[in-house]
Amino acid sequence: MPLLFIFIIVPLAELAVLIKVGSYIGILWTFALILLTATIGVSILRVQGLSTLMRASQKMQEGRLPAKELAEGFLLALAGALLLTPGLITDACGFMLLVPSIRGRLAGSVLKRFKPTMTMSAGMNDHSPFDRPQDPFEPRVQKDLSGHNVIDGEYRRED
Repeated sequence: MPLLFIFIIVPLAELAVLIKVGSYIGILWTFALILLTATIGVSILRVQGLSTLMRASQKMQEGRLPAKELAEGFLLALAGALLLTPGLITDACGFMLLVPSIRGRLAGSVLKRFKPTMTMSAGMNDHSPFDRPQDPFEPRVQKDLSGHNVIDGEYRRED
């Protein structure tokens, strides 16, 4: 169903809107409007994309995971694709993704949806992937399935 919506219904709706707008303001003004929205959208996208990139870089330097910034970066890329697609409906959706409050809410909902997946795939231990590495000469203590401590190490038998 999503592919039907993306590849058939959206282009048909775009054509209907373009024909209706073209009948009111003319074909040349309609083309000018499409080019103007794409130009304005891409310039706003560039500024907001650089801002998001700087925030992500700052969080990484602090040793924190820039999850929200990555989600916002994905939404900004989607906004750019929508703005560069000819049509007024896709331009409206692209401009909505450029509004920071709307994009922030969408990024939050994306993170909430994928957070359990990200937590489970991080590993079986309770450590963050950004924790300091352990000393290689210290034994690593883990729990097995029954809850007993398992010490990972090597031994050599000398007889």
